[in-house]
Amino acid sequence: MPSAETSLATSRPAPALHRFAILTAAATFALIFIGGLVTSTGSALAVPDWPLAFGHLVPKLIGGVRFEYGHRVAAGIVVVLTAILAAWTWMVEPRRWVRRLALAAIGIIIVQAILGGITVLYLLPLPIAVAHAGTAQALTCVMVAMALFTNPNFGTAERIEPDGRRPRIGALAIATAAVIYTQILIGAVMRHLGAGLAIPDFPTSFGGLFPPFISVGVDVNFAHRCGAVAVTIMVVWTVARIFRGYRGVPGLTRPAMLLLALLATQITLGALTIWSGRAVLPTTAHVLVGAGVLATSVALSIRACALGGLASAADATGLRAATSNAIDHKVIA
Repeated sequence: MPSAETSLATSRPAPALHRFAILTAAATFALIFIGGLVTSTGSALAVPDWPLAFGHLVPKLIGGVRFEYGHRVAAGIVVVLTAILAAWTWMVEPRRWVRRLALAAIGIIIVQAILGGITVLYLLPLPIAVAHAGTAQALTCVMVAMALFTNPNFGTAERIEPDGRRPRIGALAIATAAVIYTQILIGAVMRHLGAGLAIPDFPTSFGGLFPPFISVGVDVNFAHRCGAVAVTIMVVWTVARIFRGYRGVPGLTRPAMLLLALLATQITLGALTIWSGRAVLPTTAHVLVGAGVLATSVALSIRACALGGLASAADATGLRAATSNAIDHKVIA
């Protein structure tokens, strides 16, 4: 019969699974970047049919076809990696909620692929194109969560005490992530409307604080700028709370510092996008770093909740059950 120590060891995530989850998350970020290239280069309809490409499995890679077909290949790779991750998780992961999250990733990426096909076949309908972008970001968040949850050390750190302020740091981090996700959706609307330069100057708007609201493009562009202000306020608030109340907790201060650095980079890239007339590199990097800001805020939210006792308590329950079962097996043996 297995010993208590053996049962407890097998109740923790497998290190190899954790490494594969990191690989899958990295591939998802690469897919975000390539998808950004498709939009930035105006190549979204360079291949007019789906799932084939000009009636072939592999088309001639010329012009914008390189970006659009490359996006499809990258998406196929992420689908395969996600399927492997889900199957592997289901086989070796002892926590039911982590297994369910892995299955949710499969569901999201299937929806993502279908939305991508509809986007091509129906010539970029705005709601579908925005939903396609939104599910891509949601998939990235799930992959980051999987990379955290499969870490063998997740949920084992010493629990932090509340700093006595409201909202609690976990709730504040979650609210910040929600604001960032909303901002990304507004940005997706702006990109697919072709309204990135509807307001041609920055930081002013047509030379003033507020632009003349003469078109939908101007409205959405200005809403995106207002969203950037809201994101900045939430991020600074969250980071300030962490360094004021949890300065000695690296699990919070490190992602907080990264979040602040990524936000500064993102604002700089937004400015460069306008000043360069939407040059491909800063525009695409703006999309990628935006995903990084969201992913970091999600990671910070998960760590804040885990260190606050939510995940630790759940893991402790699982460990107690594993210990009890191991002891029972030992007694029986």
